[in-house]
Amino acid sequence: MKLPRTLLVLLAATSATLLLAAGAPGAPSAGVARIKDITTVQGVRDNQLIGYGLVIGLAGTGDTLRNAPFTEQALKSMLDRMGVAVRGVPLRAQNVAAVTVTADLPPFVGIGSRIDVLLGSIGDATSLRGGTLVVTPLTGGDGKVYAVAQGPVQASGFVVEGQADALTQGVPTAGRIPGGALVERRVPGSMQNLERLVLELANPDYRTASLIADAVNEYSETRWGRRIAAERDLRTVELHKPSGVGATRFLAEIGQITVEPDVPARVVIDQRTGTVVIGQNVRVSTVALAHGNLTLRVTEEPQVSQPGPFSDGRTVVTPFTTVEADEAGGKLAIVQGTDLQTLVHGLNRIGLQPTDIISILQTIKTAGALQAELIVQ
Repeated sequence: MKLPRTLLVLLAATSATLLLAAGAPGAPSAGVARIKDITTVQGVRDNQLIGYGLVIGLAGTGDTLRNAPFTEQALKSMLDRMGVAVRGVPLRAQNVAAVTVTADLPPFVGIGSRIDVLLGSIGDATSLRGGTLVVTPLTGGDGKVYAVAQGPVQASGFVVEGQADALTQGVPTAGRIPGGALVERRVPGSMQNLERLVLELANPDYRTASLIADAVNEYSETRWGRRIAAERDLRTVELHKPSGVGATRFLAEIGQITVEPDVPARVVIDQRTGTVVIGQNVRVSTVALAHGNLTLRVTEEPQVSQPGPFSDGRTVVTPFTTVEADEAGGKLAIVQGTDLQTLVHGLNRIGLQPTDIISILQTIKTAGALQAELIVQ
């Protein structure tokens, strides 16, 4: 029998997945990561920039100058610098919006390089779509100008209005300009003469820091004939750069070394979206639990009391309330998890919804049976 092409593709994909799960030759370990992916070099970081600018060319969706006087002041100042005298003249333009411009200046970036910028309206503009940002200096925390931004704004949201209804999608009062800023000044700093480098862990952990130091020392003993790494605490690992090796090449070699980071036992709960993330090392001591849903339904059905014809009575409305209680579930079950798979299987066996799992995990933590850190967002 000849199988359809779609079914053959699905079978091939399933077979490949099973081979990887079974540990087929060449299948990477799920927990192995490069040092460059789980650490950063201390002192090598971005610098935040901010500026105030004007977006022009809006199709009537800009600030109302009467409600946003700072927009009018900025517009007049810009026109004055261009030789246009508008002092004392009231402006009624609706195609201009005042925005705050922010950007991240990467480390060691050169003069003339381009960086992305983000914009956000600070007036009563309804949309930045189709606008253009005029020249805006971006300053750092020291008050110096490090970049200048300008260009067409890309706004992801939009607003469509009618006489009786309006549709808004995304955030039309925020946008970005890819490569919209030119770097005018470099941040002082260099790695050329550094003999000691410090790696900072993205997820601080004592065991992970020790594993990184051991892996680097094992590599360095073969490569340079001596140990160069030592863990300082759960967050940092100190490296002693061998002489005659540049910092860039040294970090490139160290960054390719692989380790298997230790994952803490942690349960993260997002109550807004009903998301539950359970770490691999989470354990639950043997507990018996019963979980049921209690639903209370209150119904108001006003009744009209109508008097007979030709009587002196009057029509009145009398309240009539019906209260119903319905309790579903309530099964008593024993849950214990020596590993993640057993724990998830036990929770699924009871037939729980995400909201129920959140409530149960919080209760198990209170009972002291959840052997993990519980983070509720």
